[in-house]
Amino acid sequence: MHEGLKKRRSYYNIGRDIPVSQEEVINLVKEVVHQVPDSFNNKSQSVVLALGEYQDKLWDAIYDVFGGKVPREKIDSFKNGYGTVLYFIDKQKVENLKEQFPAYSDRFDEWSHVANGMLQINIWTELRNLGIGASIQHYNPVIDDVVKEMFDVPKDWILVGQMPFGQILEEPEPKDRGNVEDRLKIFK
Repeated sequence: MHEGLKKRRSYYNIGRDIPVSQEEVINLVKEVVHQVPDSFNNKSQSVVLALGEYQDKLWDAIYDVFGGKVPREKIDSFKNGYGTVLYFIDKQKVENLKEQFPAYSDRFDEWSHVANGMLQINIWTELRNLGIGASIQHYNPVIDDVVKEMFDVPKDWILVGQMPFGQILEEPEPKDRGNVEDRLKIFK
């Protein structure tokens, strides 16, 4: 198994001094978005990459939207990172598939979320392969409007999650992943 998946964890203590160039991060995200499959090759998955001043503006806006209900320290733990990947599903593309393939129409919403999950885990793992830590956050739908306005996102894009990433300042505690045999059946 690739070591990146084993090393991938939720990193909350992150900083801005990443071990690679900004261009390497951008190229990684572009390549993963390009390579990850989507049902019927729909390409319903979209990403916004917030870097530099946009990283700060994003997390300050998230704090403001919650009106102090989320502690500043928690928001700053994400803001202190190098950047944030914002994951979206293009709802119009999903609706188009429902019209084109009515026999599968009740599955396309689910399949679009599956594709988004594949996109998230692949970017997360590949960031970790570059020596960068990340976590996945879900401040949506509360932040949807401010994010769409800040990044001029099409109205049909639905925010699914936010992935702040950055320099690994501290390794998380070991995690008990349970017994895999409880979740896996093998028939030979």
